[in-house]
Amino acid sequence: MISRSRPRLLTVLLTLLTLAGVTALSGCSDSTASGGGSKITLGFSAWPGWFPWQVAQEQGLFAKNGVNVDLKYFDNYTDSINALSSGAIDANSQTLNDTLSSVSGGAKLSIVLVNDNSTGNDKIIARDGITSVADLKGKKVAVEQGAVDHYLLLLALQAAKLTEKDIQLVNLPTDAAAAAFKGGQVDAVAAFAPFTSTALERPGSRAISTSAEFPGAIPDHLVTSQKLVKERPKDVQALVNTWFETLTWIKNNKDAAVKIMAKRGGVSEADYKSYDAGTTIFTRQQNIDAFTPGVTPQHLDFQANKIVDFITGTGLAQQRPSLDGLFEDQFVKAAPQ
Repeated sequence: MISRSRPRLLTVLLTLLTLAGVTALSGCSDSTASGGGSKITLGFSAWPGWFPWQVAQEQGLFAKNGVNVDLKYFDNYTDSINALSSGAIDANSQTLNDTLSSVSGGAKLSIVLVNDNSTGNDKIIARDGITSVADLKGKKVAVEQGAVDHYLLLLALQAAKLTEKDIQLVNLPTDAAAAAFKGGQVDAVAAFAPFTSTALERPGSRAISTSAEFPGAIPDHLVTSQKLVKERPKDVQALVNTWFETLTWIKNNKDAAVKIMAKRGGVSEADYKSYDAGTTIFTRQQNIDAFTPGVTPQHLDFQANKIVDFITGTGLAQQRPSLDGLFEDQFVKAAPQ
């Protein structure tokens, strides 16, 4: 499928949580409201696990489920995170580690749905002659610092017994990072689809590590303000119900769905289909299993604590966020089977 655009340092992100809504929304495109009643503003950006929202809008599934949604597409993923954290939007599609970083900065958020797990669409891609993460020592590596592929890069470096100090990190927005790599300005890049396709256009380039090597490390979610959960639970339920109905529609109308999602992502239908294996969309039962407390990477509480240890230990977050109220499984449990 497609991908997340994510710029800026997490430390910068945490200082922007009080931005006014108009500022936070400046990077998003026009949207259309649907349904009846009070409006919910739902943000999403370029990532395969989030493009089903575009299908839901175009097929009238929000309205069918009785929820009035103003769907906002963000060209810049980090702007969508800032918008949710500052209260400029009501809900957003974002990763677990980015959500935890926002919570550590004081945002009151709840995860109400697991959209997917990244199972290969986040990649570290290197030039010809570099065959492993260990070979990155001393090399220039472009990545959007503080965003999720920075986290993937740090995980891969750690597994190779290296640290960020062992490489020359070049901080660029993901699209610019992929372009810089393609143009030969850096030796490697950490990026997500569809920008991985841009990076792999460099002759001789290859993926030397992907999110498939770190199961459960990059789950993607529908995240809402805790205020929305408390004050409008029926609307939150309608969002979750819409998601699962959309997945059914996509399953039954694959060609039409791919056409919608590829257009939203600005890629060919063939390219879009190539992203499928790298994004594992979660069923209702997989959601329930993920929300259930446990001691393996498939469980969100386990993964959250692991991420918190990592992002605080590496300085990506300054303090441990509280997990109270973060995981709200009531909505996936109540969704129609």
